[in-house]
Amino acid sequence: MPELRKEPISGRWVIIASERAERPTDFKITHQPTNNNFCPFCEGNEDKTPPEIIAYREKGTKTNTRGWKVRVVPNKFPALKIEGKQNKRGEGIYDMMNGIGIHEVIIESPKHILSLTALSNGSVEDVLWSYRDRLLDLKKDKRFVYGLLFKNVGVTAGASLEHSHSQLIVTPIVPQLVTNEMIHAETFFKHNDRCIFCDMIQQEITTGSRIVTSTDNFIAFTPFASRFPFEIWILPKAHDSHFENQQKYEIKGLANILKNTLIKLESALDFPPYNFIIHSTPFYINKSGYFHWHIEIIPRLTNIAGFEWGTGFYINPMSPEKAAEFLRKK
Repeated sequence: MPELRKEPISGRWVIIASERAERPTDFKITHQPTNNNFCPFCEGNEDKTPPEIIAYREKGTKTNTRGWKVRVVPNKFPALKIEGKQNKRGEGIYDMMNGIGIHEVIIESPKHILSLTALSNGSVEDVLWSYRDRLLDLKKDKRFVYGLLFKNVGVTAGASLEHSHSQLIVTPIVPQLVTNEMIHAETFFKHNDRCIFCDMIQQEITTGSRIVTSTDNFIAFTPFASRFPFEIWILPKAHDSHFENQQKYEIKGLANILKNTLIKLESALDFPPYNFIIHSTPFYINKSGYFHWHIEIIPRLTNIAGFEWGTGFYINPMSPEKAAEFLRKK
């Protein structure tokens, strides 16, 4: 029997229709190759990207040359432009403003690797440090209020280059999905004087059936109302509203659980296309007792069709309990 499940943070409903796919192997993944003739992200091609913003480098090496470990550059084809002012205005009932913002690319390795899992734990830490450093720097610009870190892996997930990289887009408005999460989280906090994310973590630890992996400081689990097969969330166990607040021991722990979780996902599903996103608290909020930063990992195994677009519901053919059980064995 299919189940309707409500996701408590966003308020959305999901249909868990397990009869549609009884086994993880029921998901057929078509790997689409990207153009491998030339890669501007590989070491030695530094002049083929915009000049670097920051880079973690070997001592003595020069900017925009070889010798880097992680390199952050402006996106060559940015969704938003950094120059200018918002210039908010209306046209009848319609609101608009200038498309200002920041769009950067985090190149995760000088070598032509296809996955974050190909890096050592220390190199994954460097990638996470670059995320943190960029957020801390960009939040100083008072024109901008939100920074979204995300990663597209595979053509189906939106990647145009296969060389492992992440992106950061900073916007002058808070994205609607994040706003919805914050509204529901704040409402729960006002009624219960507790963080809904912290309650969710305790519920998952108590239940146990949806945990993928867990450490002293972090937990990875398949959400109760997963939108997609093998969707995974990673959260810090201690309440923390801002990703950029991470300390050294937390970055180390996050690198470990993130890499291990992605290894499990790649092993279970033969290197599927996926997206991961980091939802954090907007820049203008100094500290939040109700919002809890987290990573959402979304494998691209199913298509969104007419019912989903027409209703806002998602149909997930794999129960999160079965997905977590399969991932734990990897």
